[in-house]
Amino acid sequence: MKNALPVLILVLLKTGTVNSQDFRFGIYANPVISWFGTDVSDVKNEGARAGFNFSVTAEKYIGDNYAITAGLSITSSGGRLVSEKPSIFRFPNYSSVVAAGNAVKYRIQYLSIPAGVKFKTNELGFLSYFAEIGFDPKIVASGKVDIPSVDIKGEKAMTEIRRFNLGYHLSAGIDYSIDGSTSAILGLGFENNFLDVTKDVGDQPTDRTSQRFIKFIFGVNF
Repeated sequence: MKNALPVLILVLLKTGTVNSQDFRFGIYANPVISWFGTDVSDVKNEGARAGFNFSVTAEKYIGDNYAITAGLSITSSGGRLVSEKPSIFRFPNYSSVVAAGNAVKYRIQYLSIPAGVKFKTNELGFLSYFAEIGFDPKIVASGKVDIPSVDIKGEKAMTEIRRFNLGYHLSAGIDYSIDGSTSAILGLGFENNFLDVTKDVGDQPTDRTSQRFIKFIFGVNF
């Protein structure tokens, strides 16, 4: 993952050489708030985690106001889960007992390829509005946990985190024209993972833990 950001920037620069009024390209740096949701009563989300998203995008317009979108995205996220019962957390080389009521803090980094459909209004002055809906296939590039009650911090935890996930995203905002085809983008987005984030290892109870995100969108399109 150390080389992921340079790779995304290189992709953007290469795609940017394809210059057409039907295409737009963008680069985004977005603060993120993420949290978990579960389908069982004895394992609950406890608090959200601040994170960050970096992405590059391409838009292919199929009409004056509609575009197909695709991109590459890196998201640092997480959340806190608390079980009402004692649980065993399994790491690659050992296991640790987590007492009831003690939090497990997750730190998860995703690499995703979002794709969607975007609607954009006609420009009024320098301003236009947009809305987008799409899907987000993603892989977990890094998964770590902190368990303060047993002095565990930053421990790799891919034995307890699923490698692949799929979500959907919704976003809306404003497009402010700066110069020619260049514009500043401000908006708000929501994302939800469909699939279980955590594994049910050994005799752990079967549950489904989803992850949700609020994204504060800041970008430049050209």
